[in-house]
Amino acid sequence: MKAERHSIMRKIINGRKYNTKTAECVGEMASTYNFNDGYYYWEELYRKRTGEFFLHGAGNGLSPYAQSVGMGSTSGENIFPISEEDARKWGEKYMSVGEYESIFGEVEE
Repeated sequence: MKAERHSIMRKIINGRKYNTKTAECVGEMASTYNFNDGYYYWEELYRKRTGEFFLHGAGNGLSPYAQSVGMGSTSGENIFPISEEDARKWGEKYMSVGEYESIFGEVEE
């Protein structure tokens, strides 16, 4: 499976729906591995209309998004709800200052 960025994925988790089509993608990152490397993966940070955040990610067979099949693994994708605090931490790691402040507000020096 070749995961494509901005692919549509919907999932219900703990009675809440997460939908990449209706949420706003506010950030994205890709691992430093080559796309054909088994460890390659990417993630997108989304914000729902309700203000909730979630990560949508996909990766190859040795990535954090790998799925077990029989005695091995294959590529996969998933959605994970995250708190605003965790979204901020993700943003600090993967977003530019401008991108971060456009989502979370101005940060003091």
